[in-house]
Amino acid sequence: MALFTRTAGSRCIRAGRHGNSGVEGILTLEIRQLVHSYREGKQVRPVLTGLNFQVRAGECVALLGRSGSGKSTLLNLMAGIDLPESGEILIQGQDLTRLSERERTLFRRRNIGFVYQFFNLIPTLTAAENIALPLELNALPEPQIGARVAELLRQVGLEARGGAFPDQLSGGEQQRIAIARALAHRPALILADEPTGNLDAVTGENLLQLLTGLSRGADQTLIMVTHNLEVANMADRVATLEGGVIEQTGSCVA
Repeated sequence: MALFTRTAGSRCIRAGRHGNSGVEGILTLEIRQLVHSYREGKQVRPVLTGLNFQVRAGECVALLGRSGSGKSTLLNLMAGIDLPESGEILIQGQDLTRLSERERTLFRRRNIGFVYQFFNLIPTLTAAENIALPLELNALPEPQIGARVAELLRQVGLEARGGAFPDQLSGGEQQRIAIARALAHRPALILADEPTGNLDAVTGENLLQLLTGLSRGADQTLIMVTHNLEVANMADRVATLEGGVIEQTGSCVA
């Protein structure tokens, strides 16, 4: 199988000396022999069956898979929201499976950003307040919070909308605020679950370019769960979840 990585001049080129990762550098995420299953009544349904996966710092990876293959489950495990039955999940060398629930919450708050399909903005907070929330939770000084929020509103092109509430924003504007919130605390890892799934094609493409551009500019690692091959084409690398394992990694979709 030919391996590819993204460049500015073309969507994909052969990865060559960097191997399957396509990106040289330290690992942000390493998953080892991950096993997880669901209980449906008296039956146990395996979802992940010894999955191994590595993502390097600054890499943008699209995670593909059919409905029910376990993509969102894997994302929740990567975030430390759920724990696997067995295996290891290391983010910047820290094994999440060895942390308590409180320790995982604090780790997630400092090191992981989320972008959701349905935005998940807090309706009683303004756009600026939604962006500020992760910074406040991390006890950043107020002047730094204000400066960071202003910077992000400018980066997502919504300087004039900081005082608006979510129900006063379009879908595209809400997702821009959600992206700004995910990036606010400068996390090492950004997890995006169908980030364009609730948007029209043009708005979705614009938002995707914004998300990938901002994350690459800050050398942050981005993992996007998607069914959309156009979304996958924006990534440096594609990984396919099939049969409980990463069946394919490093191939160009186009």
